[in-house]
Amino acid sequence: MALRIGIFGQGAWGRSLHQVFRQAGHKLSGWSRRDGGDPADLLADQDLMLCAVAMAGVPELSQRLSSQWPSGLPLISCTKGLNQRLRLTASQLWQRSIPNLRSLVLSGPNLAGELDGGLPAASVLASSHSDLAQALQLELSSQQLRLYTNTDPIGTELSGALKNVMAVAAGVCDGLGLGANAKAALLTRGLAEMGRLSQQLGGESDTLYGLAGLGDLLATANSRLSRNHRFGVHLAEGLTAEQAIQAIGATVEGPSTAVAALAMADGGEALLPICAQVVGLIEGRFTPQEAVRALMDRDLKPEER
Repeated sequence: MALRIGIFGQGAWGRSLHQVFRQAGHKLSGWSRRDGGDPADLLADQDLMLCAVAMAGVPELSQRLSSQWPSGLPLISCTKGLNQRLRLTASQLWQRSIPNLRSLVLSGPNLAGELDGGLPAASVLASSHSDLAQALQLELSSQQLRLYTNTDPIGTELSGALKNVMAVAAGVCDGLGLGANAKAALLTRGLAEMGRLSQQLGGESDTLYGLAGLGDLLATANSRLSRNHRFGVHLAEGLTAEQAIQAIGATVEGPSTAVAALAMADGGEALLPICAQVVGLIEGRFTPQEAVRALMDRDLKPEER
């Protein structure tokens, strides 16, 4: 059955989702801050809403629409990031503004450039509303995009956000020419770091080794299409964080996510050494070479999952 789908956000990710679901036979309409207009106008007569705006725009948008959201209209949050001030994920921000909202999370290894080229991909729909997730899985899956489901939206969002930080670190590793051994070690320890914070905040361990965790990490940390990876390469080349973002010319969620992750871990047991080094690089407190040295000089200990 063809669905009427509205998408907030018409950046690279929003446009890719628009194309994928339109080609699958659904009826799409969109809104973006750049084009102007009232986002509430998009809510009328829709079966489903998607939000693909950058993390910085989610608090204002969700609050703006809180009193106008139609009862029962579900939302799939496609934003990957963390809010430092409120220490919440994107779907938690929506739920905070609209308590009765039936929300889901879409995440996985889905580089926009590859989807635009018609290449196949798989992602996960995560929600505590398992019946809704399974129904939308059937409606939205296509020849190009295969969807799986889980009941761990928090772990799914945390994995999808934190992999951007690890992709920045992987870009630094590649930019410095440290080789495959070092990068493999970095990503393995990065996955463990992602798991520690996810567990502290209520995520399930199995999610970390699925599409939203390991799957997304492998894609984002190894592709030239990844903005976060390119950002890390630019840092290794000697650019400041501001210069690197200007060179990319698009939103890069990894830097702000690293800062938010440290804030969310504060007071808990999760140790985040890679996030800490990424934040130090962004703030210009040390060089990429010094960041690598700091990680290599950490106390020796048993390897834990």
